[in-house]
Amino acid sequence: MRRSAARAYGAEMSLELVAVTYDARDPAGVAAFWGALLGREAVDGPDGVLLPGGGGQVGLEFVASDSVKAEPDRYHLHVTSAAPGDQERMVETALGLGAQHLDVGQLPEERHVVLRDPGGNEFCVIEHGNNFLAGCGLLGEVTCDGTRDVGLFWHEALGWPLVWDENEETAVQSPDGGTKVSWGGPPVAPKLRRNRQRFHLAATGLAADIARLVALGATEVGPDRGGVELIDPDGNEFLVTSSAT
Repeated sequence: MRRSAARAYGAEMSLELVAVTYDARDPAGVAAFWGALLGREAVDGPDGVLLPGGGGQVGLEFVASDSVKAEPDRYHLHVTSAAPGDQERMVETALGLGAQHLDVGQLPEERHVVLRDPGGNEFCVIEHGNNFLAGCGLLGEVTCDGTRDVGLFWHEALGWPLVWDENEETAVQSPDGGTKVSWGGPPVAPKLRRNRQRFHLAATGLAADIARLVALGATEVGPDRGGVELIDPDGNEFLVTSSAT
């Protein structure tokens, strides 16, 4: 069903992954942290603060919310190291900007460093020489807790090549390169409440794009922030707005 729907609608859809949206009690403060860490300029919007991507890098968006973090988030970011010593410098910079070390059960032999930003969001600083993220840029990966099916859904929804599909793990990447988006496969922790992170997509033809996403397996929820909220096959909320918005 999903494959045939993709063929039927393929030429009619054009979606851009604008950003990963974060709920934040202090959107400006968390955006300032990430802007300084990634070297991006913030853009104020009606609902929060956007750090645009560009050059294949995925944008980050922070919106005001009183949601409370109660369990590990389904999405987190991987920041890369381009040269020897970059990992240590990036960790030092992040700590100076307000990040904290975080123990999520990582093993001593694992070389990445786990931190949390001032909003409580987990992220990892990846060691130099990581082959999977080579050439992906500073924001190397958005890694997600999710099934293979949801990875295939986003592969078809975005039209991004599937660059990894092994052992139930999947990853997609823009044809222009840049940030990868990956899903770790089972076991997937049960979803207990609304996600604190969501994808924000822009559509050139909103109604047609919504119809195709539904045909691919999404569920339409209703209007939200000037666009339409949907749920992907794993139950994750995401927003689609018009490209003009």
